[in-house]
Amino acid sequence: MSMSDPIADMLTRIRNAVEREHPAVSMPHSKIKEAIAIVLKDEGYIEDYQVLPEKPQAVLRVKLKYVGDRRHRRSIITDLQRVSRPGRRVYVGKTDIPWVLNGMGISVVTTSRGVMTGQKARRLGIGGEVLCKVW
Repeated sequence: MSMSDPIADMLTRIRNAVEREHPAVSMPHSKIKEAIAIVLKDEGYIEDYQVLPEKPQAVLRVKLKYVGDRRHRRSIITDLQRVSRPGRRVYVGKTDIPWVLNGMGISVVTTSRGVMTGQKARRLGIGGEVLCKVW
């Protein structure tokens, strides 16, 4: 089945799994989804991810991260928001990269040097397409 916005599908799957407190979530693999998972892992929003080679398409499995004991367990990810979408692409320069909750969250930006956080792109002095915001 073809999808018009696979990144939005990824974010929705993660959002739904967090809402139901699932330990992990699986989705079809792509390079951009894996790059987003790497950023989320580096920033501490997910525990881990792995790529499972299956036929006809590989599967990306994301292990979600929670804090607290069993009764008062809550997710590290409060919300995910898609910014740039196929119908409306959002490109920003190095000075216009958005802050998320005054630095408490991250924006995921795809640049000419790969997928990275908005803070790292700001530090490197490059702009790009804002994929999503996570907090």
